[in-house]
Amino acid sequence: MMQRVVITGAGGLIGSRLSEMLPDEGYDVVHLTRSRKKGDKYKSFMWDPEAGVCDADAFNAGDIIIHLAGANIGEKRWSPGRKREILDSRIKTAGLLFSSTVSKGIIPSAFISASATGIYGSVISQTIFSELDNPADDFLGETCRLWEAAADPFEAAGVRTVKVRTSVVLAPMGSALSKLRAPAAAGLIIRFAPGSQFFPWIHIDDLCMVYMKAVTDAGMAGAYNAASPEHITHDMLMKEIAKQKRLPVFLPRIPEWLSRLILGEMSVVITTGSRVSCDRLIVSGFEFRYPDIRSALKAC
Repeated sequence: MMQRVVITGAGGLIGSRLSEMLPDEGYDVVHLTRSRKKGDKYKSFMWDPEAGVCDADAFNAGDIIIHLAGANIGEKRWSPGRKREILDSRIKTAGLLFSSTVSKGIIPSAFISASATGIYGSVISQTIFSELDNPADDFLGETCRLWEAAADPFEAAGVRTVKVRTSVVLAPMGSALSKLRAPAAAGLIIRFAPGSQFFPWIHIDDLCMVYMKAVTDAGMAGAYNAASPEHITHDMLMKEIAKQKRLPVFLPRIPEWLSRLILGEMSVVITTGSRVSCDRLIVSGFEFRYPDIRSALKAC
């Protein structure tokens, strides 16, 4: 029998692509979903994290669980209610997965959880952050710390546990890149001050290959920064977009005060950023298909 991979958040950008890739490598893909759609390609089981309910037949011993579920941090302003939703969608869901598996004697062979490079905080720093650095104490840092801590019970139970600290994902459609390049359709390149903020990034294909390696490589465990080896700033990114779109860069940067006025506290997502090391991932044997921003944008 093919080994099963159970995916949460499978309808998102990463989950959709992984669901296409895993069967080609001989894995049986299963989705956990809040609602079934007619004509679903993959076998699915129902769960309701808010109610703490999960289909009792969703898991078998030896399954690999890929936990991608989580509210989009860039979708709405960070009101107190939205912040709680962002936290609960990551932490309570992981708790429900644990109570539906290990707590019932159903032991997965691996638990692979999404996380984010936001764990290092909303700052512009000259530090190149590695997995050994401590989480920041701001909202993103604390969110990621608790997100990863929610996976720790699996590790304590002897389950191989991997935490993929994802940087900004670049994809042809449906990623942050779509928003950044949208004004180009009107012939405009819009930049956000200060411009010197670093922009850790990864192409969707490389990110999915990180997850594929976490599935297949029994030696992978712990946290890994999923970020390209090329360090760029926001200005460098927009300059390359302008070059590939054959557009001039002439507008002044949108000032930070205006970004904050429009987006609130969430503006830190675009006005701050630091470099992130992917050395641990490379040492594990991972090779990037798109190691530089030029090739990644061309592919998008």
